[in-house]
Amino acid sequence: MPTTLQTIVFPVSQDPDVLPLYADSETWTKVGTRPIRLSNNASIDNVLSRSSAQVRAGQRVSFASYFNAFPAAYWQRWTVVTSVTLSLRTTGRGTIIVYRSNANGVPQRVASHQVSGSESTTFDLPLTSFSDGGWYWFDLIASTEDLVLDGGDWSTAAEPVQTGKLSLGMTTYNKPDYCVATLANIAENPALVAGIDRIFLVDQGTQKVRDEAGFDEVAAALGEHLQIIEQGNLGGSGGFSRSMSETLEREDTDFLLLLDDDIEFETESALRALQFGRFSREPVIVGGHMFDLLDKPVMHAWAEVVRPDPFMWGPSFEEQHRHDFRNRNLRQTKWMHARLDSDYNGWWMCMIPKQVIAEIGLALPVFIKWDDAEYGLRAKAAGYRTVSLPGVALWHVSWLDKDDSQDWQAFFHTRNRLIAGLLHSDRPKSGKLLQNSGRQDIKKLLNMQYYATQLAVDGMRAVLRGPASLHDDISRDMPAARGRAKDFPETRVYRPGDPETPVSLGGRALPELAEKPKGPTGIRLALFTLRMVPQHWRRATVPEGEQPGLEYAKQGAHWWQIPHHANVIVGAADGSGKMWYRHDRAKFRRLLRESRSLSKQIEKNWDALSAEYRAALPQMTSVEEWRKTFEGR
Repeated sequence: MPTTLQTIVFPVSQDPDVLPLYADSETWTKVGTRPIRLSNNASIDNVLSRSSAQVRAGQRVSFASYFNAFPAAYWQRWTVVTSVTLSLRTTGRGTIIVYRSNANGVPQRVASHQVSGSESTTFDLPLTSFSDGGWYWFDLIASTEDLVLDGGDWSTAAEPVQTGKLSLGMTTYNKPDYCVATLANIAENPALVAGIDRIFLVDQGTQKVRDEAGFDEVAAALGEHLQIIEQGNLGGSGGFSRSMSETLEREDTDFLLLLDDDIEFETESALRALQFGRFSREPVIVGGHMFDLLDKPVMHAWAEVVRPDPFMWGPSFEEQHRHDFRNRNLRQTKWMHARLDSDYNGWWMCMIPKQVIAEIGLALPVFIKWDDAEYGLRAKAAGYRTVSLPGVALWHVSWLDKDDSQDWQAFFHTRNRLIAGLLHSDRPKSGKLLQNSGRQDIKKLLNMQYYATQLAVDGMRAVLRGPASLHDDISRDMPAARGRAKDFPETRVYRPGDPETPVSLGGRALPELAEKPKGPTGIRLALFTLRMVPQHWRRATVPEGEQPGLEYAKQGAHWWQIPHHANVIVGAADGSGKMWYRHDRAKFRRLLRESRSLSKQIEKNWDALSAEYRAALPQMTSVEEWRKTFEGR
């Protein structure tokens, strides 16, 4: 009996923005290097149901799309599957053409079949020549009448390596509406519910999910599959570690799928991740991609890595960042056909085999930031790889309207990056990590972001204290970081109607309408820093009550422009108001001294600190240590 690996699915929301993720127009051309759509035969009006769609008479639609093509290279590389069967059920007259691509994105015709009436068609397709990349997909061409795709799937006759079920771990803090919607979405997918052992919803907020409208109905629908766990706010690392701990107690669970709370969920993705895990030759972490919830065809990144020299996360190359499938779908994006390997996957959606959790432990007790990247690096060191699997994804609230490097999370950005580096960097004295981190502090100081710099300084002090207090401090670090804000006036957001809102003498700088300019790099950056740091060191503190000289929109307030001002207004990242940045000589001097001094201490003691953190890692991430934290220690 064949096992379904992927089902052909369509959006039922009637949202035309997401259609490019499910189906693609056939007719394209190029002007220069840019693909241009000549006609669009794929329409949201042609989606008939979750599993069916029609192609109008005389038209052609390709399913070389994110959710409906088959990522053959990933299945060949990581699983025991050596061939797949594409099965399609159609009504009407037309032609099915099956294509494959190679790692360079070159399409190659594989097979075709003419259909009429109600017909079931299968294509047996080998997975033997995709080592570096490539996909399978199919096109439907309607004849003189409409051609309806009644359903389809990609399946295999291979036997899975593991057959256990999936548990889900959702962590939330005051997003009960999102959680209830996600639970309802899961409950509406019978195939997914059948594959689930337990859903651990770890509620760490004050607005309880159990009190949200609609919760009782969805809880009744999910029955014993759903388990609500309420605990104090221990951040993402604490919430996900609780799910990991609970999963280790489930005999029927082989995999844990971590999900963030502020998401919309493509439930078919969870089934695909589960099947990929079941058929993997060796246990692999299966990550899902993140699309922008407010701009749904846009993807955050395809494959993320931690670059070893600066020890910084990010996409493996820049073109992946915020890829828009409206402009370039699978067939028009050459790099998307290469198989790309990841160091880690964000925990907005990430499936971890229970075997991996049992061997390498739970998350680091770091509240937020770097817990997912560190876990991926720790798993890699233990011989377990991460696969960010195409066709597995959700929609998540993006970070475009946030700047968490400037708010209370700045503490965790610095501290947790350094801790992850101490645990996993193979570069002497951290490589360029401390140099890069120090440059970030100087950049913040020159931009009069003293609060963020203070938190970075606090983070370095915490690193020097060693790993012993991480569990004790996990519930206190965030309130302490937020509490620092009262001493830094630039953290205040002046909202419309506030009578104290400052007015700039020079008005508002023109917003940028063209492409974002590039800042100084290389020798120009060095000269810029050598010029601006002494200026800020000598510059007098802006007197109380002095009006700002100019106002900038957030997107125009570049880090190399703001240092030329001593008193300036900048729009808040979320558009809610304005923030007032004023030079403070005492803070600038103190924080620059402290940042440089602490960085030198960490560099001097890097080897000893690294040995200390690495020795403490097994205990820090153990179930026993985390249980003390869950229980309030």
